Amino acid sequence: MQAKTFVTVAALVCLVVLQLGISSVGIAEDAKKVSGFDHPESVAFDPQEKVLYVSDFGSEFQPTLKDGKGRISKVSLTGEIIEQTYLPGPGDVLHKPKGIWVKGDRLWVADIDSAWVFDLKSKKGRKISLPGAKFANDLTLVDDNLYVSDSGGKKVYKVSPADYLNIKGDPAITEFVSQMDCGPNGLCPAPGGALYLVGFNYQGPDVGVYTVDPTGKTTVHSKPIGNLDGVAVLEGDTLLITDWKSKSLLKWHPKDGQKSLASGIEGPADFAVVPGDKSVLVVVPDLVKGDLYLISVSKGK
Repeated sequence: MQAKTFVTVAALVCLVVLQLGISSVGIAEDAKKVSGFDHPESVAFDPQEKVLYVSDFGSEFQPTLKDGKGRISKVSLTGEIIEQTYLPGPGDVLHKPKGIWVKGDRLWVADIDSAWVFDLKSKKGRKISLPGAKFANDLTLVDDNLYVSDSGGKKVYKVSPADYLNIKGDPAITEFVSQMDCGPNGLCPAPGGALYLVGFNYQGPDVGVYTVDPTGKTTVHSKPIGNLDGVAVLEGDTLLITDWKSKSLLKWHPKDGQKSLASGIEGPADFAVVPGDKSVLVVVPDLVKGDLYLISVSKGK
């Protein structure tokens, strides 16, 4: 999910959508569109249960509104909604859940100024506040650390241990990266304990791919690409990226640059990759239109 500031993000998202206009999705004939969501922002694949989890704002498209209408839906690999409100469990409240990550029996989700971890079996959850966060957007795990991007604050938080559900006391929360030249958004693991990071500038220059090493040193890894949301490794050095400027799912390689795989997605947000032998299934949420796109993508360059 893109953002600029805590106060103006909703208006800016709507402005970007209006400026980009409306077009049909340019995807392969075997791609599938699934409706039935309100404002889906992120998708995660659960390899144990062989299902998807989808974060959804609920009825109000206001990314910083604390209205208690957010949810995590449980969805089949063919797009059928198994349980519309799988999370949060009883007594817990989500507002505008964005990036999600699944590992083992745990699900993590970013929500405005907080991060949650849930047990997928019992649905028990625990929320931690991210000090000073303006727009907690995406998150990922590397080793035993949780990293959370703050698009409004231009920083990335580090939470240790990542699984703080049942620990005594609070996890350690630090600013891992600060004062970035873009609004950091999508995160995913990179080789050597590093991170891949993508982001956006609404009224500034296009943004490319960054790498962040384990010490927090940030390096520009590509030429400018666009206003970027989600990122994941396809294979080797090849990445998949969603771009709001071109309304596309892109395949990117450091030598070959980017190639559009699907275009015309009004709000191409944080996606999931379901692994396969020769191809993968990429599930891209359209935050604006309320749909999921299931797209088969071949591996390699």
